[in-house]
Amino acid sequence: MRLVLRIFLLFIVLTIEWIDLLCAQGKNLGVHTVVIDAGHGGKDPGAVYKTIYEKDITLSVALKLGTLIKENFDDVKVIYTRSTDEFIELHKRAKIANDAKADLFICIHVNSNKKPDPYGAETYVMGLNKTQSNLDVAMTENAVILKEEDYQKQYEGFDPHSPEAYIIFSLYQNAYLDLGLTLSSYIQEEYKKMNRENRGVKQAGFLVLWKTTMPSVLTEIGFITNTDEVLYLTKEKNQWNYAKAIFNAFSKYKGQLEGKKYKELTISKEPENNEKDSTEKQMNVSVKDTVKHLSDKIPALYKDTAQHVDNTFQQHAEKLLNITSCDSIYFFVQLASSVKPMNKSQFIAENVEELFLDNAYKYVCCRTKSFQKSVDSQKEMKKKYAGAFVIALKSGKKIPINDAIKQTNK
Repeated sequence: MRLVLRIFLLFIVLTIEWIDLLCAQGKNLGVHTVVIDAGHGGKDPGAVYKTIYEKDITLSVALKLGTLIKENFDDVKVIYTRSTDEFIELHKRAKIANDAKADLFICIHVNSNKKPDPYGAETYVMGLNKTQSNLDVAMTENAVILKEEDYQKQYEGFDPHSPEAYIIFSLYQNAYLDLGLTLSSYIQEEYKKMNRENRGVKQAGFLVLWKTTMPSVLTEIGFITNTDEVLYLTKEKNQWNYAKAIFNAFSKYKGQLEGKKYKELTISKEPENNEKDSTEKQMNVSVKDTVKHLSDKIPALYKDTAQHVDNTFQQHAEKLLNITSCDSIYFFVQLASSVKPMNKSQFIAENVEELFLDNAYKYVCCRTKSFQKSVDSQKEMKKKYAGAFVIALKSGKKIPINDAIKQTNK
């Protein structure tokens, strides 16, 4: 009963906070301050492989990313939560970003697993853990608070080892989730250009993202527990490639918000390792053939593959909108966003539509060709959904609001 009451009270507080945050967000659309967080540090080495520490890899990539942003964007202020090998509590990392009134928070980590087989990169946004593997990653990263003094007070009695404690994060589907999902999808696209295994965009309850008041992502750039990948992670040129990949995603994200196109850097690809090529390629072909075979017989399995996401769901969204055959621009009020499908009947609104954009499900309503009507609808929807905001689509694809307004006013 106490847990239910606590969640209810927290929901009320969050609703009030979201309204304030949305008002602040509307005043300064764009990215002018970014906080880059290198995971772990000091007495907290993070994941360890022999003499290789996660904290050293994350710091190297973070500093390189900051350098690239500074060199290419005069209008962006870069702030590091740490620029040396020091221990910074998780709640202080969020405070650094909040105090700076940052527009974006990027947290860099290296993954680990009890088994040596997993490899690849994945990016997280704040939310409820959808799978056991997501929960395991969050638990591993959150366990660092046990090294902090008075951690029970700072994190309101949160136990990083208790699965039940993570229920509270189901409430954090705030107004910034959509932007976080957008940036995360861009980051994963850039990792694919590096020939890294794309493990996708996910949600989990990371304490470091818990109290940030801006779009926030946490990216796990690889597995230190995989003997092949750890060698890749420790090479200087590859760390620059990771920094370039995240920079390119940042550049695309900033450009989308501001209705501009910014510079993207060229990423050099790591040569194939011929010693392991033959066996690994055979295994990959075998796995792909098996997945394709199963997908023909069990469509539900195929829903988790990239091809299905890019083709089937996109076709579904386009058919739903019925606007792919023309250049008409439609405005919508977005109510929620999720990496997994939601039940449309749970929304208190008429004609709720499910779209699949930027590798996530978007739940929208109030379709109209008038921007002013969409703004009026947004005001009504915000009485029920504090995080409701307007999006614009042209020919079934999302475009910046500013561009949509200009084109509809011609």
